[in-house]
Amino acid sequence: MIMQIILALGGLGLFLYGMRLMGEGLELAAGSNLRTLLEKLTTNRFLGAIVGVVVTAIIQSSTAVSVMCIGFVNAQIMNISQAMGVIMGATIGTTVTSILLSIQISDYAPIAIFIGAIMVMICKKNNQKYIGQIIAGFGILFYGMTTMSANLKPIAESEFFKGIITSVSNPLIGVLFGIAFAAMLQSSSAAVGVLQALGAAGALLLPDAVYMVYGIHIGACVTAVLSTIGATKSAKRTALSYVLFTTVGAFLFTLISALTPFNHWIEAVTDSVPFQISLVHIIPSIVATLVVLPGVDLIIRLAKVLIPGEEDAEKEACRLKYVDERLLKTPPFAVSQVTKEIDRMGNLAKKNFARSMKALVEKDASLIKEVEQNEEVIDYLNMAITDYLVKLNGLNLEDGDRLKIGSYYHVVSDMERIGDHAENICELANMLISKDESFSEDAAEEIDDMNKLVTAIIDDSLKMFESSHFDQKMIDLVSSIEEEIDDKTALYKDKHIDRLSEGKCNATVGTLFMELLTNLERIADHSTNIAFSMYPNKRMSPELVSVKE
Repeated sequence: MIMQIILALGGLGLFLYGMRLMGEGLELAAGSNLRTLLEKLTTNRFLGAIVGVVVTAIIQSSTAVSVMCIGFVNAQIMNISQAMGVIMGATIGTTVTSILLSIQISDYAPIAIFIGAIMVMICKKNNQKYIGQIIAGFGILFYGMTTMSANLKPIAESEFFKGIITSVSNPLIGVLFGIAFAAMLQSSSAAVGVLQALGAAGALLLPDAVYMVYGIHIGACVTAVLSTIGATKSAKRTALSYVLFTTVGAFLFTLISALTPFNHWIEAVTDSVPFQISLVHIIPSIVATLVVLPGVDLIIRLAKVLIPGEEDAEKEACRLKYVDERLLKTPPFAVSQVTKEIDRMGNLAKKNFARSMKALVEKDASLIKEVEQNEEVIDYLNMAITDYLVKLNGLNLEDGDRLKIGSYYHVVSDMERIGDHAENICELANMLISKDESFSEDAAEEIDDMNKLVTAIIDDSLKMFESSHFDQKMIDLVSSIEEEIDDKTALYKDKHIDRLSEGKCNATVGTLFMELLTNLERIADHSTNIAFSMYPNKRMSPELVSVKE
């Protein structure tokens, strides 16, 4: 008996590991396509529900999808209504696993493990390895379930086990047990899979399992709720709405099962207990989604009543807006979101440059204060994004995403340096204001010219980074602007030396002018680095190089 318990636990371990391995492989293989699907097709709750079904059917984890959606709400990418549409769809999509587990294909599990392992070992490309991981995970999952079922049969004959099964057939105890079980495994698919294994072993019949399944639906929310610790109120309301939705569905079907011959209707469809359990998993999910989805705003309003108040806008400034720890569970999405976070940082640096130049030209001290406040956010983002990139780089990533992460370290550093140079320009403006000095007319015209060129190169560089697409015309344009800035920096320095010699400006203003040109040239250099971050060896087309030579 002890050995059979050990073997059953080993089978459970293989089952859980196989499910995780397969889910991660599916997620990584589908990566960028899933990313596009979620970002483009969640404009309304109904379309979002369809997306939730599809995405969860692919990655086989409603928990991962719900946590991801809460992360999106926390990052202000989705509103609560959109997220709830996806989450409701996810509760349907996750039932695909139970359907697969109810099909008797376990005899082919060792073959799948062998093929998958060979692919992981010999394939060179990551995407091919991910496919091997999917196949191996699929095989391990079924092999674990077979091992678990085979060793549960003798255990099921014990009086102790029969007593446990009898107790969970009580609706309240069954639901509570299901909640605890799903919370412990952190996966409704895994929890239902264990029940199916017990059913295949003859240790569990549908009347004993039905209330546990309803409890499992509620227990699947626990991970999502825990993920909101430290999140925004909107994210917490999303998690609460998810809990309210699953609780309503579970309560409704608990009543239906207790007061109607629902179990007999399911048993009339099939004699297979695993498939019966699968149907009890599927039907409430579909019905609850169809019933609640049109009126989900009522649940959201209730969540807002239970979690009152508004977000603290001041607190939101110095924080990561688009990424958080939750998204690290889905690396392809985390890469997409950290790109948006870096875009945000680049735009802040761009605004700081524009403000600093305006403060200098117009001698406006109020703008200097704004630049200093923004610089604090830029410095924070530099450290926070870099820390996030380090964590992200330690995960399984697509080849293209890993290359992006490698370049992002440098991009973040360059953006931070643009912010620093904008702050330097503010210091020059401050000195100009405090000494009540002004640039000569010629110097002012040269500053205006350099300002336009540097603004243009920052704009074009950020566009190149945001698009992430190779564009030779943009590369040539940025290269030519960079050369023009370098040439004019040297030219304007020479002209300024001539003005100093002729006594047209004093030494104090002359020093400030020289430092300004240096800062502008360096901002242009950092902008160029950002533009070519993904294409370091394509600074200019051969045709343009030959013309310039």
